[in-house]
Parts: sequence; C-alpha cells; structure tokens
Amino acid sequence: MLQSPRKLIKQLVVALTVTSGLGVASAQAADQELLNSSYDIARELFASYNELFAEHWQQETGKTIEINQSHGGSSKQAQAIIQGLRADVVTYNQVTDVDILHERGNLIPADWRERFPNASSPYYSTMAFLVRAGNPKNIQNWDDLVRDDVSSVLPNPKTSGNGRYTYLAALGYAQKTFGDDQEAIDNYLREFLGNVAVFDTGGRGATTTFVERGIGDVLLTFESEVNNIAAQSDGEYQVVVPKVSFLAEFPVTWIDRSVERNETTDVAKAYLEYLYSEEAQRLIAGFNYRVHDETVKAEFADRFPELELLPIEAIAGDWKTAMTEHFASGGKLDQLQRR
Repeated sequence: MLQSPRKLIKQLVVALTVTSGLGVASAQAADQELLNSSYDIARELFASYNELFAEHWQQETGKTIEINQSHGGSSKQAQAIIQGLRADVVTYNQVTDVDILHERGNLIPADWRERFPNASSPYYSTMAFLVRAGNPKNIQNWDDLVRDDVSSVLPNPKTSGNGRYTYLAALGYAQKTFGDDQEAIDNYLREFLGNVAVFDTGGRGATTTFVERGIGDVLLTFESEVNNIAAQSDGEYQVVVPKVSFLAEFPVTWIDRSVERNETTDVAKAYLEYLYSEEAQRLIAGFNYRVHDETVKAEFADRFPELELLPIEAIAGDWKTAMTEHFASGGKLDQLQRR
C-alpha cells in the first residue's frame, strides 16, 4: 500500500525547515556540514543521494559530512534564502527560482548556468497525470482536462515551479492544437484552470490532496512523482503520460555568499558535480527522473515513454517573458482565472 505523503513528510523534512543531517555521521561527529535547499517533492531523492554522496566524500577526502535539507515550493525556498536562509547549494525545479538569487539577492553570478553541463541541469522530467485505478474518467490527454466531468489537482503556479510547468505544458498543448487562434487558446486555458479543484502551494501538498483527501480525478505533477506514487500504490493509481508535454529542467548551483561564509566551497561544488556521476545518475533514474548519462539512459529506456518535450523557448520565448506575461501579478494567469 502507498505510504501516505503526510507520513513521508514527517519522516523526512517539513517544508521550509532544516532537518537533522542525512549523512553518515552524527551532527556532533561530522567534520563538515552542508545545507541543500530543494523543491517540495525531492525529499526522498535527496535523502538517498545524501547517503550516496556522504560515502563518496568520505572515501575521497577522509572527512565525514552532515547534509541537511530544506524543502518546499521552489519559489518559497528561493525567497527564504534571500531573507537569510544560509543554504550552501540549491537543487530547484525551475530556472527562474535560481535566477532570482542573482537578481534580488546578488548571491550568485548571472552566468551560474555555465557552471555544470546541460546548463547546470543534471536531470530532467516532464508533466504527467496520475489517475485512480482503472482510469474511470478515461483521461488520456490534455483535452480531457477541460471536460465537465473531470476535476484536477495541481500546485499553484504562483508558488510552485511544478505548477508553472503544468500551466506551460497545457499552454504548449493549446498552441499546438489551435495554432494562432489566441481566443481558442485562452478559452482552453480558462476551462483548464476552471476545472482545478485545489491549487496547493507545492507539489507534495498536491499529492496529499489527491491521495489522502481523495479530491480530484487526476493529479498533475512531475512524471517522477506520479511514477513513484503508482509504484507504491498496489494498483490504486496508474500513470498517464501525454504525447506532448513540457521539458522540465532541474537547475543546481552553489550559493557563493553562503559557501564563502560557511567555508564550504569545495564540498558544495563536489556535492553538485557528483550528481552527474554514473552512480548518481543511476540513483536519480531509479526515482523516475530522466537523466543525461547515456549508459544509464539505456538501462532505464523502458521506463520512460517517448514523447514530444516542448522547451520554454517554443512556448513563451524565454523564462523572463513567461514570468512577466503569465505569472506576474495581473498577468495572463490572473486574467484567465477571473470570472
């Protein structure tokens, strides 16, 4: 049976708080400490990765490390850092939530995406659907999400990168379907948003709403999350991956100002660089994220169906335009939700 998201949250990290370390040594004995600020549904992934890295780091340097986590909607996490949370590294689910650390806090350089391969995104995903056993509403594609008999659950695009990806995936589908007919695109999005039963602040909250509270016919979230839930559910849920969806990148960087103060520059860089190793890529793929390592991709090929992944450039030009036109106060999202 599926372990409830609430229990998982209690076992790991409460949003926007720092837990006890997840490394190989206790907090009293560790030679070094590191704080990773991450997105809401990454709790289980980084609980496992931290153990893998701590073992690697001790083998490489002889030093023990205590790795702490702070989780929540990625936008809230970024704001917490700007307001003083001294995270050494961030592992987010949207580029703009990292960019803001430069734009509003001057905590990192503007060219932070050049620090690691693949524009500093060690893995990626897309948006998929989780439906109840037997798919009683026969939900197969984005057009089913505007039917009168379908209600959905997703994170709020105002507070969650997860939610913004879902909104942009729906927009991309509408653009491919209706072409230059802006009125038809707007009507689709208005109906899509109107069918949302609950906008949670983060991805794990949306999972809790759908699984524990039993609200909605379909949960819209990362492919990784829906696969992880379905795998634990003993047949209670099943996954639907639409043929067209959004390319969701997971950017990472160290926080220059924090690592300088904390004297953690070397370990922070190594922590993120190791995400690209074959061992880490295999672990990440095991959590149902798509990875770049070709050997690991081949091993997990049957887990990830082929589909058309639309980058932000194909939908909104770039992230700055998307944030200004769609997600800013009074932007397209607000306009579409007005009745």
